[in-house]
Amino acid sequence: MPKVLLLNGSPKANGCTATALQEIIKTLQQEGIETELIHVGKQDIHGCIACNSCGKTGKCVFNDLVNEVAPKLEEADGLVIGSPVYYGSPNGTLLAFLDRLFYSTGFSKHMKVGASVVSCRRGGNTASFDVLNKYFTISGMPIASSTYWNQVHGFSAEDVKKDLEGLQTMRNLARNMAFLIRAIQAEKAKSGLPEEEHSSFTSFPDGK
Repeated sequence: MPKVLLLNGSPKANGCTATALQEIIKTLQQEGIETELIHVGKQDIHGCIACNSCGKTGKCVFNDLVNEVAPKLEEADGLVIGSPVYYGSPNGTLLAFLDRLFYSTGFSKHMKVGASVVSCRRGGNTASFDVLNKYFTISGMPIASSTYWNQVHGFSAEDVKKDLEGLQTMRNLARNMAFLIRAIQAEKAKSGLPEEEHSSFTSFPDGK
């Protein structure tokens, strides 16, 4: 059975972001997709210190939730990242987690389906949405879209439950994600995945 990993980047386990993610989970399960929700936002997550220890050991030097989630991501067919908006950006704890998770894991994320979801009271949603999507686009991960940008509005979980268009967007996102996962799996079984090239690494030392 296909599986999607969902990350709640909010400190609140049952707040606005969680409400949006639960709508996605409910719909994914209706589509026959297994789900696992991990609460990241309440954790004490250290930022990356660029030690490159992970290049030698295959895991982050800080042995915390990042190393626990890494094998789950490797096995998953899709990843949903959810975050509240803080000062026009995703939660800093979540960003520290994602930087280390994506950098320290050497396994391919190619063709795993990604989706980001943001929650805000009023503004900063599309800027945060853009930041989160960049983790997918650098990793060869197709992004699932919906009928609007993947966002919900409200100051509380009860507010989000009244955002009918936002919840509708979450359901449509989940259905599209399930479809993409199934389509990729079918094509992978038939013809394999697209070729990836990694031989070129361009830099310009000494200012040249």
